[in-house]
Amino acid sequence: MKPGTVFYKLTGSGNDFIALDGRYVAVEQVSPTLVAAICDRRHGAGADGVILLDSRTGPDVHFSFHFWNSDGSEGPMCGNGALCATRLATVLGFAPPDGEVRFSTQAGIHRGWVMEENRSEIALPDCALPTALPAVAIQLGERTPMVATPSAPHVVLEVDDLDAVDLPSRGPRLRHDPALGPGGANVDWVAAAGDATWRMRTYERGVEAETLACGTGAVACALSLGVLGRASSPVRIWTRSGLPLDVSWTARGNRAASIRLRGEGRVVFRGILGSLPTPR
Repeated sequence: MKPGTVFYKLTGSGNDFIALDGRYVAVEQVSPTLVAAICDRRHGAGADGVILLDSRTGPDVHFSFHFWNSDGSEGPMCGNGALCATRLATVLGFAPPDGEVRFSTQAGIHRGWVMEENRSEIALPDCALPTALPAVAIQLGERTPMVATPSAPHVVLEVDDLDAVDLPSRGPRLRHDPALGPGGANVDWVAAAGDATWRMRTYERGVEAETLACGTGAVACALSLGVLGRASSPVRIWTRSGLPLDVSWTARGNRAASIRLRGEGRVVFRGILGSLPTPR
């Protein structure tokens, strides 16, 4: 990817991304080194991940959604990234601004809609309802670890005091807990907000740090609370940025169906790539 390439800065509740137009940048041009350089918050443009929208796809979808975490690793899907990409697709003319937006990901076909006030909504594929995984090594204050896979793997733990979670210490340990398998998972802590809504914090794999929001994490939290009988659809979850994500679903046997995620999907600015640092 050469200097002069146009990119878009997007944000979904503070979970921010650099987006590329697949008509001008090929997927093969995006390397882990390039992604890490672009996402660097001091020497690059700064972001939690990179998205590429490729409109050169089949007739059943408007674009293919490609996602890389800030460390350069590829992710199957990103909820907030998809909310942002849904809006950007209408800006780029890939999809109509007043209709359904369909896009393919490594986690299957997703659908999206542009809403008012810089909000979008996406429909996720059906997935298994979360299950308890008591083998996860929890500590005092954490309870009922649940494993959920709404387009991405998560482990969810309920706590009473969200602000007391030592996330820089707990995040890496839980993210790599042996009970989660070799790939690990994102880690979400969720706590009641006291008004029938919930608050969450997330340690994201691939970013390897806390992010201000996580879309699939909000879905994982909502589904887990539903299984535990702590909440019912729809659920509003407040992210670390203070902006809400709304989740709805229908339980059918041991499956979650008709999953919807609504939240911010905003184009912040369009920029032109200059030079990036040469890796040492």
